Amino acid sequence: MRLPQEGYEMVVRVRSTEDGRATEDRTYKILSKGNENTLVLTVEPAAERGQVLLMKARDLWIFLPRVSQPVRLSLAQRLTGQVANGDLARANFAGDYNARLSGTERVGGDSMYVLELAAVDRRVTYQRVRYWVRQKDFRPYKAEFYSVSDRLLKSCTYEDFRTLGGQPRPTRLVMVDALNKGSSSTLLYSDLKLRELPDHVFTKEYLRRLE
Repeated sequence: MRLPQEGYEMVVRVRSTEDGRATEDRTYKILSKGNENTLVLTVEPAAERGQVLLMKARDLWIFLPRVSQPVRLSLAQRLTGQVANGDLARANFAGDYNARLSGTERVGGDSMYVLELAAVDRRVTYQRVRYWVRQKDFRPYKAEFYSVSDRLLKSCTYEDFRTLGGQPRPTRLVMVDALNKGSSSTLLYSDLKLRELPDHVFTKEYLRRLE
């Protein structure tokens, strides 16, 4: 979903299920500025509080309490449930993919544009995305995410549009595992606030000083 380009903070709660049973419930605070700088701070569970993901461009590190050096990660690695690191740290379709219109579809009573998104390089979260957008208001409806081998990994529906940060945005994303039909994660977005975030906040040196 499209998020502000200026500095902002936001809370994301992730609820994961397996075969209809709740397995994980996690909360993150996101600090972001533009498309190139993001911090993902673990709030809950309390045992993992203090873990921070730092994204600079398409480079990603995790900072762990009591570990002196940050660890390099891939955007495609799983964060929790069906949520990859890049789903929270870098949701930037416009910058990470080349888009083309592949056609239109009717879904229920709505007409949809169907876009094919091809990754600009191997470092992005997914290599291909198929993306449905409502014609009447350009709101996202659904996305399918594919691997390098063009295997469908998971699908996502965009739900519960509300005013968030002054704009209508989906506040509920439901990600369903395409390989294990009983596995899903629901992302709940809330408390989006614009705030001043100096560039030095998004540096490894600054995060080391927070320990």
